[in-house]
Amino acid sequence: MDSLGLFILLMLLCFQWTTAPAAEEVTWTYTGLVGQSEWSQYFPDCGGTSQSPVDVVTTQTKYDPSLIPLTPLGYSQHGNKPFTLYNNGHTAVIDLPDWMGLGGLPWLFTAVQMHLHWGSGGPSHGGSEHTINGLSADAELHVVHYNSELYPNMSTAMTQSDGLAVLGILIVTGEETNLAFNNILHYLSRIRHADQKVSIPAFDIQSLFPKDLGRYYRYNGSLTTPPCYQSVIWTLFNERVQISKAQLLKMETILYTSKVEDPVRMLLQDNYRATQLLNHRVVFASFTAESGKELSSGEVTAIVIGVMCGCVGLAVIIRFIVKTIRSTSSWDVLPSNRPAPMSRTKGPEKAKDKKQDMALNSTPKAEKKEEPSPSPQTEP
Repeated sequence: MDSLGLFILLMLLCFQWTTAPAAEEVTWTYTGLVGQSEWSQYFPDCGGTSQSPVDVVTTQTKYDPSLIPLTPLGYSQHGNKPFTLYNNGHTAVIDLPDWMGLGGLPWLFTAVQMHLHWGSGGPSHGGSEHTINGLSADAELHVVHYNSELYPNMSTAMTQSDGLAVLGILIVTGEETNLAFNNILHYLSRIRHADQKVSIPAFDIQSLFPKDLGRYYRYNGSLTTPPCYQSVIWTLFNERVQISKAQLLKMETILYTSKVEDPVRMLLQDNYRATQLLNHRVVFASFTAESGKELSSGEVTAIVIGVMCGCVGLAVIIRFIVKTIRSTSSWDVLPSNRPAPMSRTKGPEKAKDKKQDMALNSTPKAEKKEEPSPSPQTEP
């Protein structure tokens, strides 16, 4: 090959290298040309064997008594410095101050940020990333931390197998408004387009959490968005958090994935990844199946009705017993009109009694003694 051919070949290779997009520069989406089914082509870790989210099959979890309740550190002490809320084109994110942390894990983890995932069809149409026994919640809150004992920052920790810890909080809908979530939802209208950000008043982050931080599922997994690094210690709480239907509707319909200057507006919806294969992994539970069993609304209703029926039946039985006792007592105090029972004798005694009765009946009654009448007198 002459020098000219070699030069052309080098130029082609250089052109291909410079025009090939780096993984960090790829604009990924949940659907479309670079949707989640194509993520692994641009982000190799997304095709790994320890990916998240997963479906937690409760009958296949393993109880681990060493899993102690988690301890949020500083989440209620937000101070006066405002939080930053922004739209990154994939979700709404709140940056968290570094004085917030998480205890109850093998290392101390420092808070970084939290964000939300939701669907598009309203209540009961899915939206959470994790599922339990195949059932989705309406949305899911993730609180991200990095291992500050072993690594200097988030960027370094996120590539390490023990680098991150993420809390997963499942969100369902009901009739009551969750005032804690209004601290976020009220400001979404100010970040409707991608890359917009706003400062919001600081608030108690722990108020977003479920009350019970002691019952949860634990497994090793990954980030649920590219680059999908398999570096996350996942904690998925068993207790759900409830928001209103109006709050969910605002979450699903107010944000755009498009920027202000884009000619076409695209709603930010269905920003959740499909569940991934568990493969070799085990999902651990901090509670036993019996203590952690949840009852459906139908089961609760059946139990309530059964208890009420049992109480009514018990009341009827007690009333019957009391009435019977009172009735018996009234018979005991009433005078008896029945004749006294005749004594019965047998054999010789009976004959003797009969003979005595005959003797008494044959005895003559005492007769009245008659006085003699005076004799008649004669005339001289």
